[in-house]
Amino acid sequence: MDIKNLDLKNFTPDRVRNFSVIAHIDHGKSTLCDRLLEVTGTISNRVKNEQFLDQLQVERERGITVKAQTASMIYTHKGVQYLLNLIDTPGHVDFSYEVSRSLYACQGALLLVDATQGAQAQTVANFYLAFNQDLAIIPIINKIDVASAHPDIVEKELKTLFDFDPQDTIRASAKTGLGIPDILGAIVERIPSPIGSVEENLKALLFDSWYDEYQGVIVLIAIKNGSISLGDEIMLSQTGKRYEVLEIGLRFPDRVPTKTLYAGQVGYLIAGMKSVREARVGDTVHHATRPVTPFPGFKPAQQMVFAGIYPIDSAEFDNLRDAIEKLTLNDASLSIEKTSSAALGMGFQCGFLGLLHMDVFKQRLEQEYGLEVIATAPSVLYEIVLTNDEIIKVDKPSEFPDTARIREIREPMIDATIILPKEYIGPIMSLCQERRGVQKQFSYLSEDRVILVYKLPLNEIASNFYDRLKSLSSGYASLDYERAGYESAKLVKMDILLSGKAVDTLSHIVHEDNAYSLGRSLAEKLRKTIPRQLFEVIIQAAIGSKIIARESVKPLRKDVTAKCYGGDITRKRKLWEKQKEGKKRMKQVGNVEVPQEAFLAILKNDES
Repeated sequence: MDIKNLDLKNFTPDRVRNFSVIAHIDHGKSTLCDRLLEVTGTISNRVKNEQFLDQLQVERERGITVKAQTASMIYTHKGVQYLLNLIDTPGHVDFSYEVSRSLYACQGALLLVDATQGAQAQTVANFYLAFNQDLAIIPIINKIDVASAHPDIVEKELKTLFDFDPQDTIRASAKTGLGIPDILGAIVERIPSPIGSVEENLKALLFDSWYDEYQGVIVLIAIKNGSISLGDEIMLSQTGKRYEVLEIGLRFPDRVPTKTLYAGQVGYLIAGMKSVREARVGDTVHHATRPVTPFPGFKPAQQMVFAGIYPIDSAEFDNLRDAIEKLTLNDASLSIEKTSSAALGMGFQCGFLGLLHMDVFKQRLEQEYGLEVIATAPSVLYEIVLTNDEIIKVDKPSEFPDTARIREIREPMIDATIILPKEYIGPIMSLCQERRGVQKQFSYLSEDRVILVYKLPLNEIASNFYDRLKSLSSGYASLDYERAGYESAKLVKMDILLSGKAVDTLSHIVHEDNAYSLGRSLAEKLRKTIPRQLFEVIIQAAIGSKIIARESVKPLRKDVTAKCYGGDITRKRKLWEKQKEGKKRMKQVGNVEVPQEAFLAILKNDES
């Protein structure tokens, strides 16, 4: 179909459908999008299209969606042409911010559930994101062609969880194309058209943006009212800046320029913006001379996990800075701050939406820019109430104030929803209790599957909770979490001292009850990794002035009595005493060189 010669004015709001695809990670969203694009003739089915909308290398490798993508399709239903705008959203909990803002541009959503796995934690979370925005939700059971599929059981789960009528559920296989025409028909018939008028003043929602090396910032807009044409002078409500429209069009699925976009349609806009920070997500686009009441906008993304990113070779710092600047142009949810460490040199303290977000960011640095980097153990943002009633927020142990000035320490809490087979209940409940969790809910989803809800400190899941959860449940448990505010806790700052000197990079914020075992573990690891010196190295874990663990690295000793053949024992004692004095003097002036391997061993943070 020649989209360039298509008159978009014919697609009035009643012939437009804006919908999103939401699901748990790896339930077949991207494959379904591929089939929809093929069946509507948007992409050719002569070549093998796999994860067509997943553009990043990390997305294709891991089989996940990180960045929300859009595509427009023309579909003829009962003799009438419709413009369908599809938004493929991420499925992982860390990227739920991408999902929520994508849903603002939609009137409906396809809720995809894997017939072999059933409803998972993120299925529940994404359903409520869509439900709370009053979207029409079409439940689809995917992968029914797989031998281990049990669609009847999944239908019952959907009825139990979301009260979906089994008659409204569509059974499909995105891989083979089974049920795709039914899905397209349901999109037209069951998803409402956008409400808007071409006659009114331009009012459009900016719901996504990314940076292009040659054209600057490209933004995605959903037009509520009016129309926008090439050459128009527009303004963004929040920033108040004016721009000229240099290019507009649809993504079909590549960019296809058009002269005008009309009410109800979703497209891209290029207006010469230099930074993604100018294009704030949730902003309102209108004509410069005709202001309108702006949309309420979105809450900015809040970082939950913080980590230091350092180059392995300090000479690579400038390259790391350039790479991070380019990545942040496309990811406004990151927070970046320059930092330095005595052990690791210059680097950046970064704030992420979650652990996968951090992992993907690090992988993109290594793959797309060829950098070797170290990521420090993740930490979270603590609230500290001082004795003068001032409240400060701290994400690094080195920023902790003196104990005498602290009245109370509060840590961030989460409500974690875990869906798992019933045979793994015991180990998973033990894991949650070990991580200071408090059970809030226990219910059966079906005869074989259970929903557990625990209130947990975010710090306790920031290290390797997800890995332990997967290994204890043989990979069957799924996790979703949401913030649950701050709670007071008995937290302490634990320092690691080498020959009496504190090493900032190895400091930890830990719960009082776990401090002793963690201190022992870290001291033992350091003893094994620090090379022997000519003097004894004392390794201590301390809370304030109290030493809670101690290890020592024995000194290298020269055999000073080797030249003594016979004679009185006092000759040997005299030489040993002289050596002892020398070692004592060396211990006072000598610096302990901690190799990078020692830091890497600690930063793996696998003590639990």
